Amino acid sequence: MKTIIHKAETRGQADHGWLQSRHSFSFANYYDPKRMNFGALRVLNDDIVAPGMGFGKHPHDNMEIISIPLEGDLEHSDSMGNTTVIKQGDIQVMSAGTGVFHSEYNKNKDQSVKFLQIWVIPNQKNVTPRYDQITLDAQHLNNTLYQIVSPSPEDQGVWIHQNAWFHLGTFEKGYTSSYTPKNLDNGVYAFVLEGEMTIATQKLHKRDGLGIIEAKSIDIHADSTAKLLIIEVPMLI
Repeated sequence: MKTIIHKAETRGQADHGWLQSRHSFSFANYYDPKRMNFGALRVLNDDIVAPGMGFGKHPHDNMEIISIPLEGDLEHSDSMGNTTVIKQGDIQVMSAGTGVFHSEYNKNKDQSVKFLQIWVIPNQKNVTPRYDQITLDAQHLNNTLYQIVSPSPEDQGVWIHQNAWFHLGTFEKGYTSSYTPKNLDNGVYAFVLEGEMTIATQKLHKRDGLGIIEAKSIDIHADSTAKLLIIEVPMLI
């Protein structure tokens, strides 16, 4: 087993006034040649958008974009004709493929919206753009790693054009579990959303990330009440 740790305070930072963002990997004006990606995981941004503000309509292509709201309401609009609102408990996916324009705004005028913006490099280029979102039952996340993203439209959660799996869970203090990669050639990126956890013997705090490769099984222990996102991706990029 090999690991690489990304402590929360070492992430890139952007302050645009209306947007506060922390970047686990190189993005926009933040560049670190040692932190370009973790396999197919290209972007993991931790964004806070001020009330009533947001990202105006802009283009993407050939990228799988997953948004996970943590607080507040985010209003989405795109060139495929979708207009919707995502909130805590929702998972949004957009396959940019041959090209799509979209905007994301904080729908509320009195509170910030917090969300994770995640980009995964696809295994197919120039696919037809698509959009989907689901709402999770919070009870399904209790003391378990619940699948929220997979490569198959037949599986639980939303799907993307990549052999990648995301799992999300909330844990009571003292809870112990493990994660077994779907493909042993894949890497696993663990991102602690809340609390403190020990993963693969590594002590992690809120917003710490841990990349793990060459692991048959990964031990997970909640040192406090905690919330965890697991991202499994191919490493051959």
